Amino acid sequence: MRGVILTMAQIGNAEPGSEDLTQGSIYVSIVDLAERKYSQKDVMKEIRAILARYPEVRSSVNDIEGIATRGRLDYQVLYNLTGPDLDALYRHSNKIAKTLRKTPGFVDVDTSLVARQPEVRVKINRPKAADLGISAADIALSLRTMVGGERVTKFREGVEQYDVWLRLDLKDRSDSDIINRLPLLAPKAGLVPLSQVADLSEGRGPTEIERFNRQRMVTIYANLENLDLGKATEHMADLIRDLKLPPSYSSALTGRGKQMGEGMVNMLLAFVLAFIFMYIVLAAQFESFLHPITILLALPLTLPFAILSLLLLGETLNLYSLLGVFMLFGIVKKNGILQIDYTNTLLSRGIPLREAIIEANHARLRPILMTTLTLIAGMIPIALGTGPGAASRASMAKVIIGGQLLSLLITLLIVPVAYSLFEGLKARQRIKKTAPEARSVIGETTI
Repeated sequence: MRGVILTMAQIGNAEPGSEDLTQGSIYVSIVDLAERKYSQKDVMKEIRAILARYPEVRSSVNDIEGIATRGRLDYQVLYNLTGPDLDALYRHSNKIAKTLRKTPGFVDVDTSLVARQPEVRVKINRPKAADLGISAADIALSLRTMVGGERVTKFREGVEQYDVWLRLDLKDRSDSDIINRLPLLAPKAGLVPLSQVADLSEGRGPTEIERFNRQRMVTIYANLENLDLGKATEHMADLIRDLKLPPSYSSALTGRGKQMGEGMVNMLLAFVLAFIFMYIVLAAQFESFLHPITILLALPLTLPFAILSLLLLGETLNLYSLLGVFMLFGIVKKNGILQIDYTNTLLSRGIPLREAIIEANHARLRPILMTTLTLIAGMIPIALGTGPGAASRASMAKVIIGGQLLSLLITLLIVPVAYSLFEGLKARQRIKKTAPEARSVIGETTI
């Protein structure tokens, strides 16, 4: 396979004393990004095509995260179903998994209940056990000791000490007929076989029992190919909603999708707090409650342009692009401060409002354009950069470039127009307040 320079295989973990090895991992290292013209996703797609030749193998191709994770945490999409009936969860999860395998963009679809291992179930005949004086705890203790194994004593040899475990041999504890003849001590009848008080039946059970809020849980997991995580979680939510699960069953997103949702909520909270703190700082700077509103009016207008720039440049809304929006807010706010500050300076010199606005915007246009063009020129190499980590930096740079270019003209217009509108309202309010006083003074003079 192209680009592969190193592989490491790990066969994992078998039961002590057993030769049944059922799972393994192959770690693949490919050449450095600077030495290839294809992406890691292309290599992963080729590996999936190779693994598709072996349908009897449950396989997945996952990224290696910067922070070590285990098992299903490596998957990009994790969705939990919880409910009281394990068989019902098995049916629902299989139905969802079958639909996702046919949905473009979802790969490596699996559930935590697919790998159900053979088991022998013991159903106690409680009337018979009660007649013989054998309790369910006695049966469980005997099975745990003979099948599961239990440390019964210790053995010392010189300075070394060893644990002594009691357990049936592998061939005996794997035979249900032998387990059926397991002797139990009955107070009323001496030793009796297990078959006298219990019925054994073969079945299939989960490899591990998972619970959430004291209910049985099944996890549906998948990786994504040419599909972003936001759309994938929306599709999962719609699919589970169409199942119309009973009230006793519930679902919850977990893993990276949950982290992304929490991150978006935190970002929205950060946006609100940013607006509040900017207003407080600007109100203190201009000693006015109205001028900060004039400046901040331009900020909401930058959001549609930032999203439009993401669509035009083929980027997704992620953590790095949101950080770019924060930087975009700071730049637009700075432009408004330059305009308002110099307009106030000209008004204090006695220049009329209209002339002060025109002159201030004419004088501040050059520094605003110089700052904007300098910023865009500095972001272009980041947006076009290649190499490890370049994609995350590029999304932030593209938001700033596109958002600033698209919103520059409208932000240069909205601030002076809003300033003129608010100052006109203030002037009319002053006229309304002074008019009655003037009329009263004129009336007193006439009298």
